[in-house]
Amino acid sequence: MYLLHCVNNSLYCGISNDIAKRIRQHNGKIKGGAKYTRAYAPCELVYQEKVSNKSQALKREYEIKQMSRIDKLSLIKKQ
Repeated sequence: MYLLHCVNNSLYCGISNDIAKRIRQHNGKIKGGAKYTRAYAPCELVYQEKVSNKSQALKREYEIKQMSRIDKLSLIKKQ
């Protein structure tokens, strides 16, 4: 699970088992990535969490997406 800071000052949350590759995709360096992040690239990794399996990653992603921006920024600061 990861959070990216995009050039438009937004935060993007996602999951991946290869974060480095996924960030390259988000930034348009290789094929793939979310349409949103390609539009607001470059994006910088600002937070990541390891989880035990995909189910846990999806649950955590949902939890974080429900957080306010202030709570997400607090999470990033605690890292």
